[in-house]
Amino acid sequence: MKITEIQAAGLRHGTPQGGWSNEIRPEDCVHTLIVVFTDEGVTGWGSVFTNDELVKAALGVLEPLYRNENPLEPERVSEKLHTNTFWLGRGGTITHTISGIDIALWDILGQVTGQPVGRLLGGRYRDRVRPYASILMREPELLAEQLLGIRDQGFRAFKIGWGPFGRVSRAMDERIVRAAREAVGPDALLMVDAGASDAFWRQDYKWALETAEMLVEYEVHWFEEPLAPDHLEDYLLLRQSSPVKIAGGEVLTRRQSFMPWLQRRAFDIVQPDVTKVGGISEERRIAWMAEDNGVRFIPHGWNTALGLAADLQLASASRGTEMVEYLTGSPFIDEIASEGWPMDNDGMLTIPDAPGLGISLDLDAIEKYTGMRFTRESARR
Repeated sequence: MKITEIQAAGLRHGTPQGGWSNEIRPEDCVHTLIVVFTDEGVTGWGSVFTNDELVKAALGVLEPLYRNENPLEPERVSEKLHTNTFWLGRGGTITHTISGIDIALWDILGQVTGQPVGRLLGGRYRDRVRPYASILMREPELLAEQLLGIRDQGFRAFKIGWGPFGRVSRAMDERIVRAAREAVGPDALLMVDAGASDAFWRQDYKWALETAEMLVEYEVHWFEEPLAPDHLEDYLLLRQSSPVKIAGGEVLTRRQSFMPWLQRRAFDIVQPDVTKVGGISEERRIAWMAEDNGVRFIPHGWNTALGLAADLQLASASRGTEMVEYLTGSPFIDEIASEGWPMDNDGMLTIPDAPGLGISLDLDAIEKYTGMRFTRESARR
């Protein structure tokens, strides 16, 4: 079997808010679908956390390297792409694009072998996982109303992030967290994401420590991205001093970038994003490294249905990963997966055991948001 073509399809006209200072619009493209075609008619799908124009440019650079390659060897092929393009900007657009290709290659390998990706990664520790509803923070009253609606959908874990938190006043921060805890109830998991990778983040280590001491009063499960993403030494101090677990890592790419953070225990919880870190091949290595260094691996999932599907497979094959992020209200998650994401009465998601990523795609929804039409054969499982 050989790779014959790879196409990119940018998602638009439904892009959810990101919480950034320079806020994205619904028509902006920040997520791009990848479709890998083969000479035997098997098609794999992946997802990239990057604008489609950048992805298409990266595919032009990568095309001589992937054309006629064997799609049944995702880890080798992806490493070939990484090592032959590092001088063009390791960790940027090309790395993000390889992420989507790698996901699609694992999808193809699963289809050909008749196995879910999680089993091909070494075995499934679980067949269901807890999704946490991930939403942006708002004014306390509006946030509480939104959380009540999400709780009624069956979620039992929630993460609130960005918005006014850390950007208005300490009093506002506490009002937001108090409203959230009261809305979700005492038994739900509640996480707080400061969003310090924001371009205009201005808070420092002392703010983060004082905020962590406030969060523990509301039984917050973890404090995510409380510091600018490159401040390794501050993260080390904060993790050692904070009464709340510290999480981060969503902006890092490739395993080499994660090494000092994990070896020095800068995080309690590491959160690589499969759609930009290098794909499933790279993320499982990071998960192993995290386990070896006593850090919990819970993937970042503010992306698409294909990113969520990859996270579910990774969670099934990772011994300590019992949660995944679920971006609520995004059509790129809820609509392009034809069967949706039903939860059971315990607020858990079933991890698909069908071959590959295990999901079926709604091609009408994909055409709606990408403007591209794919055949039924390309979405068949």
